Amino acid sequence: MKHTNYDSVVIGGGPSGLMAAIAAGEKGARVLLVDKGDKLGRKLAISGGGRCNVTNRLPVDEIIKHIPGNGRFLHSAFSIFSNEDIIAFFEELGIELKEEDHGRMFPTSNKAQSVVDALLTKLKDLDVEIKVNSPVRDVHYGEGRVASVEFANGESVSTGSVVIAVGGKSVPHTGSTGDGYAWAEKAGHTITDLFPTEVPLLSNEPFIKEKVLQGLSLRGVALSVLNPKGKPLITHKMDMIFTHFGVSGPAVLRCSQFVVKAMKKWNLSKVVLNLDALPDKKTTEVLFQEVNGLFKGEPKKAVKNVLKGLLPERYLLFLLEKSEIDPSAQCGQISQEKIRGFVDRCKNFQFTVNGTQPLEKAFVTGGGVSIKEIEPQTMASKLMGGLYFCGEILDIHGYTGGYNITSALVTGRLAGMNAAGFVLESS
Repeated sequence: MKHTNYDSVVIGGGPSGLMAAIAAGEKGARVLLVDKGDKLGRKLAISGGGRCNVTNRLPVDEIIKHIPGNGRFLHSAFSIFSNEDIIAFFEELGIELKEEDHGRMFPTSNKAQSVVDALLTKLKDLDVEIKVNSPVRDVHYGEGRVASVEFANGESVSTGSVVIAVGGKSVPHTGSTGDGYAWAEKAGHTITDLFPTEVPLLSNEPFIKEKVLQGLSLRGVALSVLNPKGKPLITHKMDMIFTHFGVSGPAVLRCSQFVVKAMKKWNLSKVVLNLDALPDKKTTEVLFQEVNGLFKGEPKKAVKNVLKGLLPERYLLFLLEKSEIDPSAQCGQISQEKIRGFVDRCKNFQFTVNGTQPLEKAFVTGGGVSIKEIEPQTMASKLMGGLYFCGEILDIHGYTGGYNITSALVTGRLAGMNAAGFVLESS
């Protein structure tokens, strides 16, 4: 370390920490960016399948809808630094972006590393000091404000402000191992219950245990999480996949946090999911009339041949078996009752899930530092002078698709800018 005294120390070199250090540096502060890993931006480098989905171009209200975990808290932040500002920020760094489906923004290079490199170059231009392989042991406070940061090797630096940007507990191989919660609690902050979100679901259903559908993908299904009265809490229309332990894929990941919350709210050991494999057929009755018409039109043909193409073959045979229909039977032999049963399963196949894979396997951590104790326009702690939080350590979580990274970059920008301002204005 060149100095032992800094205006701002940013702990954590992920998306929010990199953005916070740049924002503080742009204010003219003397900034130290610290990370316990051997390189910065590890989570960014693997995001978006290695292509780095830097933000989302949907309108702000839509983005907030896609952050079901306290997204409304970000309204003020977006009015100061929005997703459009993120796009302009990267373009100023020389990163050209392109828009893909559902508003997702990627670098035209398709390489996450190009985004990381541009951020590192910007940090260098701003003379931000960087310290890697440097785990932080503790953050010290005195007289109601931040005093110093102590490293695991016993060294410490004094500072007027600290930005905690160490992430949650998901994807631990990138360094997110929950270190920051203790420093937040020491400052008096509440940590809400941590839970996995954007995570595959587990099921003990016989057809899962027997691997009947393992590896089968279903496209554009409507998957719903039901409450104990059988009413949908949420429905997501996307793809899904059956696995050896349960279900996964985009629709499942988005439903996962609602499963966790339902289990907690109603003290359930299992939650029922409803799978509509043909959501474009608006009602069960419409589908029944269609299938019944096919059967009547081809009474001598085998059921499986007449229904070919309605659903992926493995799933079709699975639902026929559940409906006690022999796939090779002639259509004319099948009763109306059995056709109705089959059609109902196409639209409403219900199965139970009994939890999620662990937090370490999740894409995103639910829970964190309570937002009730954070100033929404600055990301400052309401409890400790000079302490700021950003990114996934906060109790804010969204769906995958550029929403969490948008939240990280917006909160990082505000935290860094205001951490520097706090010190420079009071000196």
